Amino acid sequence: MRVTFLGTGSAMPLPDRAQTGLLVESGDRSLLVDCGSGVLGRLAGTETGYEGVGTVLLTHHHLDHVSDLLPLLKARWLAGETHLEVVGPAGTKRHLDGLLDVYDYMRDRVDLQVREVTSGSFEVGGFEVEATETRHSVDCLAYRFAGDGDGDGDEADSETGDFVFSGDSEAFEGLANFADGAAVLAHDCSFPDEVDVSNHPTPSQLGAALAGRDIDRVYLTHLYPHTEGKHEEMLASIARQYDGDVRFARDGLRFEV
Repeated sequence: MRVTFLGTGSAMPLPDRAQTGLLVESGDRSLLVDCGSGVLGRLAGTETGYEGVGTVLLTHHHLDHVSDLLPLLKARWLAGETHLEVVGPAGTKRHLDGLLDVYDYMRDRVDLQVREVTSGSFEVGGFEVEATETRHSVDCLAYRFAGDGDGDGDEADSETGDFVFSGDSEAFEGLANFADGAAVLAHDCSFPDEVDVSNHPTPSQLGAALAGRDIDRVYLTHLYPHTEGKHEEMLASIARQYDGDVRFARDGLRFEV
């Protein structure tokens, strides 16, 4: 399974960080996880392209995770693709219906299938996924993808095991337990320690939550501009409580599990 960070930014994107989006691939299967602003352009730059992604899995419905969703639908229609499946937490159908009420000319351009999921195990886009609720300001799900072996991604040391994506969330014991034993965890770490924030973690909060967990590698993502120039001190803050391999994600970075 290969994972590509398409967007590692936040609601305040940076020139080199689009809003949230991940491309998960294995063999001929491909899945887009979240679709924030700029993700469609990043996707167009991959070998898979938007033509090759027929399923989107949403963590939640905040703008920086869904704003390129309807543009994706339109791009696929114009490219001659005939379907799109959107899977996400409660309210996903209402969200899509609302968008199509505004952009009604997009209705029935493709076969749009919408499915809502909750905590637990399910299949999406050919991938086996487990979901758990996060702590955010709206309903949000974290996802654990069952790994299918190692590979030769851009990172020198690929990992074997599962991949976990936190979505947007505070750092807490339940989410850390959900990720325990994974090969790779991509976790929200939106702000440095000096920012007083809720619904997202700071490095010290994330380090405390991960302490004692067995995770081969952790990538920090959903980065606000406040983190610019703070990377070393953020890593040091996490390392005071969690001694695992922690790195910053970047747009275009890919790895295999």
